[in-house]
Amino acid sequence: MTERALQTNLVDTRPILDGLVTSVFMFDRELHLIYLNPAGEMLLEHGVSNLLGLPAEDVFPGDDDFLGAMGTVMSSMHTQTEREKNLSLLGRREITADYAISPCMAGVDVNGVLVELAQVDRQLRITRERRLLSQQVTARRLLRGLAHEIKNPLSGLRGAAQLLERELDSEDLREYTRIIISEADRLRALVDRMLGPNSRPRLTLVNVHEILDRVCQLVLIEPSAGVALSKDYDPSIPELRLDRDMIIQAVLNIVQNALHALEGHGEIQLRTRIARNYNIGGVRHRLIAVIEVHDNGPGVPENLLDRIFYPMVSGHADGTGLGLAISQSLVTQHGGLIECQSRPGHTIFTLLLPVEANA
Repeated sequence: MTERALQTNLVDTRPILDGLVTSVFMFDRELHLIYLNPAGEMLLEHGVSNLLGLPAEDVFPGDDDFLGAMGTVMSSMHTQTEREKNLSLLGRREITADYAISPCMAGVDVNGVLVELAQVDRQLRITRERRLLSQQVTARRLLRGLAHEIKNPLSGLRGAAQLLERELDSEDLREYTRIIISEADRLRALVDRMLGPNSRPRLTLVNVHEILDRVCQLVLIEPSAGVALSKDYDPSIPELRLDRDMIIQAVLNIVQNALHALEGHGEIQLRTRIARNYNIGGVRHRLIAVIEVHDNGPGVPENLLDRIFYPMVSGHADGTGLGLAISQSLVTQHGGLIECQSRPGHTIFTLLLPVEANA
């Protein structure tokens, strides 16, 4: 099969390949990409026109075993398969996938390989998202009950301290009642912060990049010379109907956590992308605006990863554990969700905001 014959065969099979939900890539004899289906475009987060002609090492950078398997298939003329393989994609994004690599044959000649990827971490992600949403609902119910049990005694305590203060003649003794009142107010404010905002989002058309630029301005008020802050924006993201102040606060909490984790040395990147046909908690959305906050700090402790969005859970001795819980609450009020992936040197908090819900 010549290169021309390979393309002719591709034309014949393209309608079938285009309809598959798994990602299909076809490489020629020199392992340059000559075809990928729509599912492959969505997986790589790039249009086909920007990808055709790329060598396999650019499409799957750093995966020497996978690239070696492609070469082995061409030389052995036998299909290779593997389950739950960790792969690095264009842009250094990592996925877990089952794959099959098959030779493109014509008689005894091999003129390329066909790669089929089935991303298996997608179902794991859907399960994780459902758990996060369930955590959010459970936490809010728990906090509302707890707030009721705390606020009532605090009101009585504060009122009694005020009455006692009026009866005292000594200024020194009145100082004690003022401390009681002050601490009661502090505890009430803490409970209110745990509950998060009580008002509904006030939606207006907002450019998400203007929100991120505002966050950058806020964190740079107190600059840290050892922390580099960079941006990687997707200009195709449309304006969304959001509560501007809520989303600024949600992102700001995450960026401030990253600054705290870096302790004055490291990198933070704000990145935006559009995702298509994306699930949030089992609900499929045609378009999703994705905001990512990357940092190269020490990472979230493994024993906290499943609980970091609960109130009062913090990896810092002096932390209140409220910032991420509040951010999650603010984003879920917009029909979205915050996810976290973390390992030492690589932490990503991802804010997912449905686009069509804001149309």
